[in-house]
Amino acid sequence: MTGRTHADSLKWAEHGTGLFVTQAALLDDQSMSAPSGLPGWTRKHLVAHVAANADALGNLVRWARTGERTPMYSSPDQRNADIESGAALAADELTAWLNEAVRKLSVAMAALHGDDWHNEVVTAQGRTVPATEIPWLRAREVCVHAVDLGTGTTFADLPDAFLSALVTDIRGKRGLDEIPDGPLPEVTAYLAGRPHSLAGVPDLGPWL
Repeated sequence: MTGRTHADSLKWAEHGTGLFVTQAALLDDQSMSAPSGLPGWTRKHLVAHVAANADALGNLVRWARTGERTPMYSSPDQRNADIESGAALAADELTAWLNEAVRKLSVAMAALHGDDWHNEVVTAQGRTVPATEIPWLRAREVCVHAVDLGTGTTFADLPDAFLSALVTDIRGKRGLDEIPDGPLPEVTAYLAGRPHSLAGVPDLGPWL
């Protein structure tokens, strides 16, 4: 159990979206073409990924609302192609896509009624989950990738309750019996495979 609620996830998704979109809007073409915090990806790749993820989660929202099976992506190749084509756009075009994708996802989630949230959908990883997981999936993406943009936001800038929920989530997915002691933001960064200040801990590799 993570202790998080559906309302928590909606709140964190909105908070992380605000962080990510605000930072992306400050980047010109040169700075957006610079490396992100993720190996092999520029900031353009990262922005394209977050925009494409909004579109993909919008498919799950539609699935939950209509009952029509609408996968996040038609295939892993499509997901990768969307990111690569997005990374080739000019910064203003990429930001426009991001803003529109964010708006459409927000409108779509707002249109879900109480019972809709309990309908099951399937994630890109093949997990069957209730639609209440969609805001949590989005919160993880926008909050963690706001850090990955490398424009000054760190895990310490994210809500403690979100970090605690994320630690529980990653720990379960990695199958870790124990986690190191340390400040919550640093432990979260470590578990997420991001730069951290913890000493004497084994490398876990990237996550998300």
